[in-house]
Amino acid sequence: MPLTLALGHATQSGPRPRNEDFVGMVTPREPELSTKGVLAAIADGVSGNQGGREAAEYTVRGLLSDYYATPDTWPVAQALDRVLSATNSWVQHQGSVRAELTGMATTLTCVVLRGGFYHFAHVGDSRLYLLRAGVLTRLTTDHVWDKPEMQHVLTRAIGLDSRLAIDHGMGELQLRDVLLLVTDGVWSALRDVDLCSRLSTLALGNPGNSSADDTAAELVQAALDAGGGDNASALVLRIDALPEQDLRDALSSLQLLPVPPRFKPGQQIDGYRIDSVLHNSRSTLLYRVTDLRNHRALVLKTLQPDCGTDPQERAAFAHEEWLAKRAVARFFAQVILPDNRSALYFLTTWHDGSTLQQQLDAATHFTIPEVIAHGTRLVRAAGALHRRSILHRDIKPANIHIGSDGELRLLDFGVAQSGLDAPQRATTQAGTPSYLAPEQFDGAPASRQTDLYAVGVTLYQLLTRRYPYGEIEAFQRPRFGEPVPPTRTRPDVPHWLENVVLKAVSRMPSERFDTAEEFLLALERGATRPLNKAPPAPLLQRDALSIWRSVAVVSVVLNLLLLYLLVVR
Repeated sequence: MPLTLALGHATQSGPRPRNEDFVGMVTPREPELSTKGVLAAIADGVSGNQGGREAAEYTVRGLLSDYYATPDTWPVAQALDRVLSATNSWVQHQGSVRAELTGMATTLTCVVLRGGFYHFAHVGDSRLYLLRAGVLTRLTTDHVWDKPEMQHVLTRAIGLDSRLAIDHGMGELQLRDVLLLVTDGVWSALRDVDLCSRLSTLALGNPGNSSADDTAAELVQAALDAGGGDNASALVLRIDALPEQDLRDALSSLQLLPVPPRFKPGQQIDGYRIDSVLHNSRSTLLYRVTDLRNHRALVLKTLQPDCGTDPQERAAFAHEEWLAKRAVARFFAQVILPDNRSALYFLTTWHDGSTLQQQLDAATHFTIPEVIAHGTRLVRAAGALHRRSILHRDIKPANIHIGSDGELRLLDFGVAQSGLDAPQRATTQAGTPSYLAPEQFDGAPASRQTDLYAVGVTLYQLLTRRYPYGEIEAFQRPRFGEPVPPTRTRPDVPHWLENVVLKAVSRMPSERFDTAEEFLLALERGATRPLNKAPPAPLLQRDALSIWRSVAVVSVVLNLLLLYLLVVR
């Protein structure tokens, strides 16, 4: 069952000649309901200038449209933060170029209901309340001066400052929860006990028989009757049903499909003919297929039949397809949606060419310009993923395809991680050992820097056919000293390129590139603005264990010598 709500809103100008409040909601259908959720927002334009209403309306309308245009892989807080930061800049700009709108600003409180959780963002003195089991809790904090005579003066608002600080929060939803968003024209005129009483009546109502609009209208009218002298607005949401599946399951109908048997060339499924087996791993199978309707070559990926009953394998496979659908750029194979799907598989575009690993195995010699070109495009591909809050976690030559069209494509999202991943998946070590950053062997989670480290190892391998710290086997506990400079194996490597590669594969995260953009800039500048060679790490930092062992041995020897001298005397 999908997330089901009862929603209602009301707003009145009260004694004011103009209503500077603005209320808005979006209740999408699937798949947006599962991927983005329901969004509700309320804003109160700062009075005292003509721009209050404009700021409130623009902020809410912009949020309701732009939030749904953000990548599905972004966490809710990140999506809201990006949209509201841009809105804040626009409001500030309007107030600076139009004299009649000088000082325009607005409060904002919004809530996103997605899956079984609520997420909110807040700035100003509008409020968000939660009624649960008869107890009313205020979830937001008013951003006003703490002096009694100054509590009507905002310290934070959209458009008030060039740097916007937004409060974020989240929590788990329960059936019969009621969420209330109100402007100060309501909460300042009514006591919490009055709010709780009216919301409790709504909470006890029958699902499907919504009186949320009536409740919102009653709250607004009660505030005005109590002597409220400001615009009054309220937005009410009651949780009538929660989704039975978690977010990842709701994202893909693949969860309910059977795993197909192993195919042989010539067999067909859903109008696709199996041409050959491309890859056969422990958990997945990859086939080259032909769409018989338009004779287009595609790639079909599915689970091994033995993995069909494993819920974790099925969930990971569904998650891989979901991520691959959202990696829309020239650097990735694109997912093709079949008209009818009778089994657990997904399709991607087919591209002639070979992987970098296949070229290494064929003893291909990579020239310096080729390594720079491949590195530049690979860093761009990693950056495209990172901007979508996706970590690849398995960048290596075997997953980098160079097409006959000259394009570089990053393959295989089997262990990729997004901002929506559960904490236990995010901290699980994944990838190929020789390309894992040193800190990952100590339990550190994957990050943008660990992806870029793998890019650096790949470039090092293209230059030298070796690994900077030697090959690392599975379950091995490696020791990391100083990487061997590529020029020792290949003297024709320019010093500026060597410095870039050594920085990328540095043992210490603080000495590596922070972002793909920084890495890309170093490659593009090349010899014109070369990176300085990193100073060698102190001996104690490079091999602390050996140093302290030596100190311990010397200390024992000296103590024994002193003991001998004392005994002899």
